[in-house]
Amino acid sequence: VLRAALTGAGGVRIDHILGLFRMWWIPDGHPATEGTYVGFDHDAMLAITCLEAHLASAVVIGEDLGTVEPWVQHELARRGILGTVISWFERTDSGLPVPIESWRPGALASVTVHDLPPTAGYLAGEHVRIRAELGLLAGDDEDVRREWESADAERDAWARLLRERGYLAHDANLDEARGRERMVVALHRALASSPCQLIGVGAGDLAGDIRAQNQPGTDREYPNWCMPTADQTGRPVHLDDFLRSPPPLAGEILDAVRR
Repeated sequence: VLRAALTGAGGVRIDHILGLFRMWWIPDGHPATEGTYVGFDHDAMLAITCLEAHLASAVVIGEDLGTVEPWVQHELARRGILGTVISWFERTDSGLPVPIESWRPGALASVTVHDLPPTAGYLAGEHVRIRAELGLLAGDDEDVRREWESADAERDAWARLLRERGYLAHDANLDEARGRERMVVALHRALASSPCQLIGVGAGDLAGDIRAQNQPGTDREYPNWCMPTADQTGRPVHLDDFLRSPPPLAGEILDAVRR
């Protein structure tokens, strides 16, 4: 599988790389609460991964977010497998953004990820709106209100950090679409200043899309992976058109990363 994935490719990203270490197996016909962790020979799995990457002269990126224990990240780093850094998940115990210069170098860094809305949508609270409308937030209206307050506090904390570093103008109004676009660019400027070895820029961010392509916790309640990438007005963006004439926001983001 690895050899096929690496054919003609410069690298491979392994989603949920914890699956090379253990998985939660559930007996057929039983609820998830009656499952158990089944461990694998991760030394062998990682050795095969590194061997195939070496033969292909390729890099390996492991998605090591969520309930991944520190020793797992150490094992990946020891073998030169890059981890994953997402801006929104880099928080201190108090919930504030981790200083950009403190991010781990051995990682692919990006502002957002496929399980979140594009950055402009995240800044507008799409991740809260969708969950609230689909009933994915436990509790009553008060719980929904707290989620909105938490999202606003997160956005404001990042805006303060970006302004302190000179990446975001103080007059950028984050309640307006253009102000949020300016913060999208500022977040990518911050990303490029991090010590991380690789940087990822989402196609949705370049196009100006705000809609989430995937909403975890849903099946048919949300059109996961069924929507074409669109611009900020919701108009589908075709690849040929995008490459021929990319929108101004794409140029701003890429210029910020290059600088």
